[in-house]
Amino acid sequence: MSGHSKWATTHRQKELVDAKRGAVFTKLANVITIAAKNGGDPSANPSLRAAVDRARDASMPKDNIERAIKKGTGELAGDQVEEIYYEGLVPPGVQVVVKCVTDNKNRSGSTVRHSFTKNGGSFGSVLWNFAQLGVIRITSDDIKAKQINNEALELELIDQGIIDFKKEAEGLSIFTEIKDLQSVRDFLEKKGLHLAAADIEYVAKDKIELSSADQEKIDKFFSELEDNEDVNDYYTNLS
Repeated sequence: MSGHSKWATTHRQKELVDAKRGAVFTKLANVITIAAKNGGDPSANPSLRAAVDRARDASMPKDNIERAIKKGTGELAGDQVEEIYYEGLVPPGVQVVVKCVTDNKNRSGSTVRHSFTKNGGSFGSVLWNFAQLGVIRITSDDIKAKQINNEALELELIDQGIIDFKKEAEGLSIFTEIKDLQSVRDFLEKKGLHLAAADIEYVAKDKIELSSADQEKIDKFFSELEDNEDVNDYYTNLS
């Protein structure tokens, strides 16, 4: 399992809230503003609901969340932010989709390109290998704490219409159609489960595995992306 798996990224994001609270809140507010452009009601806008939930998990103040939503719907003036995706490849064949939320696309494009080049990679088309899906993660510890039988839960999830699920050492990853993300989330929360993550992500159709040496190199690249103030998230074809 990569040191920069989505599970590890989730843990780091929560740790960063304490270490760099202001910077994290700015990123979260920008994501909410972008999502709110498609409607300011979280119950009718899955992307906004996911963004608001992430902000709440990070203990972002309610006033900040409401202000970010109003900027997105045009009720409040503010800096113009936009969502931009960059695609590329990094040796040895790692496909990466980088999501930026920025008020300066020239800056974000330049810094992300520099990270690719510095690590032997380059921009290039890879989105053909990715599909946008709802992704929910539940830790093994939380499932055990609620004394929920794994097999029974998986059968119930199939009845809920999920696309797939993946059992990992850290827990259970659940994949849904975007339109079903909210209903599956509600189902799990009614069972008393705490969700480690619930968001819309780019998921690779075909994945690859890396050697330990290659993994160390790619982890350095991922660390640079995480330190970039414009990078909101990134998605890869690593298994």
